[in-house]
Amino acid sequence: MLTHTLGFPRMGGNRELKKALESYWKEQTSKESLLKTAADLRKQNWTVQHEAGIDLLPVGDFSLYDHILDNSFRFGVVPERYVEAGYSSGLSLYFAMARGEAGEGGVQAMEMTKWFDTNYHYIVPEFTRGQKFYVADNSIVDQVREAKAAGFTPKAVLPGPLTFLSLGKSVKVEFNKFDLLPGLVEAYIELLKDLSKECSWIQLDEPVLATDLDEELKDGFKNAYAAFRAAVPDVKLMIANYFGTYGENLELATSLPVDALHADLVRGCDEFERLLELVSPDMAVSLGVVDGRNVWKTNLDNAVNNVRRAVDTLGSERVLAGSSCSLLHSPVDLDYENKIDPEIKSWLAFARQKCVEIGLIAKAVNGEDISSELLASRKAQESRRKSPRVHNPAVTERIQSLNSDDYKRQAPYSQRAKSQRNNLGLPLLPTTTIGSFPQTHELRALRRKYKDGQIDVDVYEGKLKEIIKDCINRQEKIGLDLLVHGEPERNDMVEYFGEQLDGYCFTENGWVQSYGSRCVKPPVIFGDISRPEPMTVKWIQYARSVSSREVKGMLTGPVTMLCWSFVRDDQPRSETCRQLALAIRDEVADLEAAGVKAIQIDEPALGEGLPLRISEQDNYLKWAVACFRLASTVVRNETQIHTHMCYCDFGKIISSIADLDADVISMEASRSDMELLHTFSIYNYPNEVGPGIYDIHSPRIPSADEMAELLSRAMMVIPRERLWVNPDCGLKTREWPEAEASLENMVKAAEITRKKIN
Repeated sequence: MLTHTLGFPRMGGNRELKKALESYWKEQTSKESLLKTAADLRKQNWTVQHEAGIDLLPVGDFSLYDHILDNSFRFGVVPERYVEAGYSSGLSLYFAMARGEAGEGGVQAMEMTKWFDTNYHYIVPEFTRGQKFYVADNSIVDQVREAKAAGFTPKAVLPGPLTFLSLGKSVKVEFNKFDLLPGLVEAYIELLKDLSKECSWIQLDEPVLATDLDEELKDGFKNAYAAFRAAVPDVKLMIANYFGTYGENLELATSLPVDALHADLVRGCDEFERLLELVSPDMAVSLGVVDGRNVWKTNLDNAVNNVRRAVDTLGSERVLAGSSCSLLHSPVDLDYENKIDPEIKSWLAFARQKCVEIGLIAKAVNGEDISSELLASRKAQESRRKSPRVHNPAVTERIQSLNSDDYKRQAPYSQRAKSQRNNLGLPLLPTTTIGSFPQTHELRALRRKYKDGQIDVDVYEGKLKEIIKDCINRQEKIGLDLLVHGEPERNDMVEYFGEQLDGYCFTENGWVQSYGSRCVKPPVIFGDISRPEPMTVKWIQYARSVSSREVKGMLTGPVTMLCWSFVRDDQPRSETCRQLALAIRDEVADLEAAGVKAIQIDEPALGEGLPLRISEQDNYLKWAVACFRLASTVVRNETQIHTHMCYCDFGKIISSIADLDADVISMEASRSDMELLHTFSIYNYPNEVGPGIYDIHSPRIPSADEMAELLSRAMMVIPRERLWVNPDCGLKTREWPEAEASLENMVKAAEITRKKIN
């Protein structure tokens, strides 16, 4: 029986790729240095997996930015604007597509959005009518050869053609992007032929099979994979589905002419028996029995029993054991963690440990003795189940005491809006930002010194106050209307709050890629959540004391706290989210009591948490909306509640967004060229809206006229008295010069538009 993973983390245990990329972008290191770091990391990843007991090692999972962008680049899907700007090939073109062009007025980056229901972001392919596909880059073939030369057995990994088309968008003129499938299949065949000469297995990722497919897509699967089989009869093709069950697509999948189907048994264990029944006699099954998205140790007894059940039914040569999805979504190595509580650490497994678990499962099924490892697994499961630190009766009692009034504001928005305008005194088209300001090298160094004990708390907090005052001064000079304190005390918008809540624990090096070189370090929810004391009040109070303008309170919402943490798997996610909502509710109440007149509760992950199946979405949206309302409705009418969302299909959930009953919502819009305005043109959104008018994920600085034009477009569908002016997202990842220049232009854009109105 073979073992494999669907992919491995790219950044490296010490975020070597992040550092190499950012050094290259700043022109501090060469292209050759960047590519050497990438090659070293690939070899390191293969070595770690091989030594853990993995037989087939993924090649093609590694990327300098994003694997979907790689596929666009690979098959020549390059928007014309880059060619017109003088980019022809190579890394300069690749990174221009990913990040845009630095400076004012440069070429825009491609749109970015969430990868299914994860916190990973991919670059959205742009397809034009008559799009031509060809193999423009075959570096994956070189990487397969690279793995073989190092003595490993490679398995090529590619996004499947149906998923690739599904994740893209048609541009210029609207057309059916699936009409492009025949041409795309021909390009795939050319590459598959080259790969088949170098490796015996090719994995085609088709997680779109975990969604609701129409008949056109089902026919597309049949036609595409029949063509692949005919073109490359001697290579073993595996379709990998993950993040959910096959559901009604299982019969389709088991009828396809491929050699193996991968099933996510963490998300889809309910259809395991049906999979064994339907799989054709000449097809193998790959069982994702180790969770690639969470950090809890695998219950080895359950995993071994499931794999053994498959082997007894199909035979060992028709079963592979692996991760549920790519380990991209896991931290690299638990051994890097030296400060985490030993009991909690005994419950955890990161990517390297998950590879070891896969190897152990295979050994057990193959008849080898792993009795000591099984005993350790049982002890860890029992320790976690019985630990008194996991369950807090007071939290349970508070949840049970809630009633319907706890989920409602005192009055509807139409009545609240007038009192809020009087309370805040803001102009037409008020300008603001989403919250964070640049986290400079000096600020990060200050935080490291404090954590390492080189400076005491008084020195640290004194420096933070200086930074906050500087941030306030910069905003007042720029002319922003509603200010923020800049969040210098926060290393991360989730981790910062988790550090102050009971029920959370934290890692030192549990980094996970979010997009490009951006990494996050999700905290771990291991027990019931409660808030011992206020978390943000003193910083907002200080910011308000040094400003002549109003300063927003800045919080992370309960759904985002849930989705951007590693969540306990021993109770429903809705229950954990409700506990988080109560903790945020207490903070909201304290901020209002401290005199804060506007409080932003960010929920960028609301759309991310949406289940992939339509039949499951209503239930999720009901409890997610209820949790936001529980967190936010404790305030008086005159206190303005803001929220922020980004990188999701707003049209799918716009009625639920309205149900949040936030007074103001700011949303990502500019990177998608204001596509969300279509949603607002057909849905009469009742409250205030700030569609982002510049992309903060790019070093590009948009002009005032460009942003004014976007505002004019927004006013065509959003009443101007309910329109706000803001960026797409927070400015944490930007440098001060580009942030200030962009914000100055944004304020000018608002002034230009106000003059036109007058």
